Amino acid sequence: MTEKTQFTLTGFTQQGEFRVFTFENAGAKNARTEFSVRANLSLIRKYAIQLQELPLLCRSLLEHLLSSEVAHAFTFTEEEMAAHATNAATAKREAAARRKPPRRPANTNLGSAWRDERGAGLPAQTSPTQTFSAHVTRPTGMVAK
Repeated sequence: MTEKTQFTLTGFTQQGEFRVFTFENAGAKNARTEFSVRANLSLIRKYAIQLQELPLLCRSLLEHLLSSEVAHAFTFTEEEMAAHATNAATAKREAAARRKPPRRPANTNLGSAWRDERGAGLPAQTSPTQTFSAHVTRPTGMVAK
């Protein structure tokens, strides 16, 4: 019975145009092993990979490569970034194809029963040149101070 390898992100550093993510693996008998994955930030812009996705992509790279490699330092290559970008674009197209089209009203004249085409029945609009004056009257017997 084999346990699934668990990687925990412990931090990252910036080395030129590379971001180096450091992961820790708690192996058998609580032995902790450190791994690192480098990712070129100019390439993630080229393949429209969001910076927030990068740690998870690096962790999945580690999980995939750990079964065949004994090294502790890896690089997230341009080919892997291109493959991720292609898979993401395919998933986005498939999601758009599954999306239901927006509902349209059954009749384009919806609401025409209560609307008058000429605007009759609406209050008359006042022009900007019209002015209104308010006349204030005081009740008798009151004296202004």
